[in-house]
Amino acid sequence: MVSVIAKIPVQEGKMDEAVAAFKELVAHVAQEEGTLSYTLNKDPSEPNVLVVMERYKDKAALEAHSSTPYFKEFFKKSGAFIGGKPDIRVLEEILST
Repeated sequence: MVSVIAKIPVQEGKMDEAVAAFKELVAHVAQEEGTLSYTLNKDPSEPNVLVVMERYKDKAALEAHSSTPYFKEFFKKSGAFIGGKPDIRVLEEILST
């Protein structure tokens, strides 16, 4: 399995816009066959950062997710609220429950 942790800085005052864009994206992602989980999280110690935790059946499922038209549209929209370079880690899952 493949896991992804993405820390996404959000511009001051743009959190509602960012969350709304993610809600739209997640509605589509829920239909992806190879996506096992996709969650949007907020760390109270970093109020202007969103953390996306993702799990995929395999690398091909991750690549399929990244190439969908709705993901590409989300990426375009994200320029309006992203507040810096995201920290994206693609991990090889070893063990899970």
